[in-house]
Amino acid sequence: QVQLVESGGGLVQPGGSLRLSCVASGFTFSRYAMGWYRQSPGKERELVAVITSDRTTNYGDSVKGRCTISRDNAKNTVYLQLNGLKPEDTAVYYCNAERFQRYWGQGTQVTVSS
Repeated sequence: QVQLVESGGGLVQPGGSLRLSCVASGFTFSRYAMGWYRQSPGKERELVAVITSDRTTNYGDSVKGRCTISRDNAKNTVYLQLNGLKPEDTAVYYCNAERFQRYWGQGTQVTVSS
């Protein structure tokens, strides 16, 4: 059974930082591209960052320069470091695994507010 379990969300002040984690199970983690997406009310889900099996990374335009994605294949975990957070970063952040199939986690809420 595939599981993606996100953690690390919460309330943070503008300019602050967060590190999100996603622990995966039920598939061969190292062979999958892993990504983070986000969705806020009334908006479509958008790419935040993706890291491929060979560790190539790609970032959404709205977070470039403020965000780092990384993976630890030994721990079946993908991380998202978010810095310089803005109120518009408020969203539910979802972990994604993709190879021939696509899997999603249940999401973790990030709220940026003073």
